[in-house]
Amino acid sequence: MAEASTAERGRRDTPEPPEPPPAPTRVRMPSVRTLVVTGVLLVLAAAAAVWLLYGSSWLRVERVTTSGTGVLTPAEVREAAGVPVGAPLVSVDTDAVEDRLRQKLPRIDSVDVVRSWPHGISLKVTERKPVLVTEDARNSGKFLEIDRKGVRYATVDKAPRGVPRLELAPDTGGAAASLRRFGTDRLVREAVRVAGRLPARIAGDTRALKVRSYDAISLELGGGRVVAWGSSEKSDAKARALVALMKAAPKARHFDVSVPTAPASSAS
Repeated sequence: MAEASTAERGRRDTPEPPEPPPAPTRVRMPSVRTLVVTGVLLVLAAAAAVWLLYGSSWLRVERVTTSGTGVLTPAEVREAAGVPVGAPLVSVDTDAVEDRLRQKLPRIDSVDVVRSWPHGISLKVTERKPVLVTEDARNSGKFLEIDRKGVRYATVDKAPRGVPRLELAPDTGGAAASLRRFGTDRLVREAVRVAGRLPARIAGDTRALKVRSYDAISLELGGGRVVAWGSSEKSDAKARALVALMKAAPKARHFDVSVPTAPASSAS
């Protein structure tokens, strides 16, 4: 019995042989006929797509719509865009349309040209808004509108209501030297920076903004009041100082915030 038990333990301790690995799966390669048929179908599908986009009458420009216009009319925008009605919609060069609109209509600040499948082109326009206006030296009696970027973009017969007049007066001495140093465009941008920092109540009461030099900018308010602003630097602090001065001295005629930490006012 002991010998039998020993034999049984020996059989239990002997590891069983490993199972044979599974047979490799055979991958069936597509036949030559299948490959040819698939290739022909792909070519036909591509040809059909090209014909649909360029050759058919289904996906062609039938209408051009505009949005966002104010001063400009939709007809002006469509004419300047020059979108070829009847052409395949996919062939319209939207970048070229945007470039034409900016070149022909400087009043446009930005424009987005979008394909509206299956038959339309949409022109989404944003017009420039004037923050200052100045007399046009080349056209007597006319005015140039200036936007928030300092761009002089449009000539108008009448100054827009509520927009301050810009006066560049670098006529003598240091003012003329400032003009030579900074240039007209830089001085215009400085004036725009000041105009953009004015509180709404003061901006609405500003009749003119006069620039004699880079650091000699002044405001002319309603009622003959004058504000010495200085440069465009620290304009936010100057605006706060001006509001406080006008509350403290409501009958003052002259205000000086060129140094916002030491503002001053006077009645004459």
